[in-house]
Amino acid sequence: MTDNTTKNAGNGLIDCETALCESIKYLNSPEAEKSVALDPYWPKWNSPWWHMTLLHEMGLTEMIPYGIMDIMIKAVNSHYLHYFPFTEKDAPEGTSFLNVMCHCALGTIYKIAFARGVDADGEIPWAREWFLKYQLPDGGLNCDETVYTKPVKKSSMVSTMAPLEAILYCSNHKFSREELDFLDKGAEYLISHKLFKSTSGKVIDEGWLKLCFPRFYKYDVLRGLSFLARWASVRNKTIDARSIEESVSHIKTHLANNGEFIVPQRLSYAGSNSFTVFEDKTFKKEKASSFELLEAVSSTSKISPYLTNEWNEAKRLLNL
Repeated sequence: MTDNTTKNAGNGLIDCETALCESIKYLNSPEAEKSVALDPYWPKWNSPWWHMTLLHEMGLTEMIPYGIMDIMIKAVNSHYLHYFPFTEKDAPEGTSFLNVMCHCALGTIYKIAFARGVDADGEIPWAREWFLKYQLPDGGLNCDETVYTKPVKKSSMVSTMAPLEAILYCSNHKFSREELDFLDKGAEYLISHKLFKSTSGKVIDEGWLKLCFPRFYKYDVLRGLSFLARWASVRNKTIDARSIEESVSHIKTHLANNGEFIVPQRLSYAGSNSFTVFEDKTFKKEKASSFELLEAVSSTSKISPYLTNEWNEAKRLLNL
């Protein structure tokens, strides 16, 4: 547990030592290995994928056991197609939707692997090329495969964020020209939409104005702002204040304790459905479950040290 989180628990921040230990214990268990063997991703939200992602978002990636990290990477390489099929005929006969990786999921596991000290490009060599390949003309990506076959191809903010973050945050080499173009076009996509609006000026999703933690693959305006802040710093760019002022204003509605801390306003895992996958590869749809650590750090009535730190860093980089 981070010293800051434990130290400030009495001020409304979250002390979740026991729940954290339970998640680590689970990731070290045969049960976790069996779950990944059945399906790396499902079920939501209580499978190794989500425990690992939560630890990563908490800044505790180093606590993910190497064993389950290795098992997960091997499963990702063997379980999923190494490309994104646009139509059914683009995939091998008998391919299930369970075998098709989406952009946000691939970006997520790539980020986790990199942060854990894994050679992400060596272990998932098809990932980085994937992100660049599936960028659409407007600068984003879309996990809805049908979009790629339409005359006008519109991106999804949700689908776009993890690939952008994967390229920007996870590099041990000097960015290539193709990667810089990818990042610049992605940043312009966010800027042109003012982080939450359509090209017509309408709010795309009211939920994006309510911050949540963890996000998993969900989007909110602070996530978009954080990327832009890092991108502007890396690329030595200046962001027009008018393109982010509304988002900043919405973020400030989350401030508590004299404006010092962020309190989430929604739960990323609420109201979701999931799939349970069986050994014979059949599956059934059911209500998504949760786990103790997820619930402990997701409260909408307590200060989030994680979102607070993210907000402070974005402010610092953007001189807000």
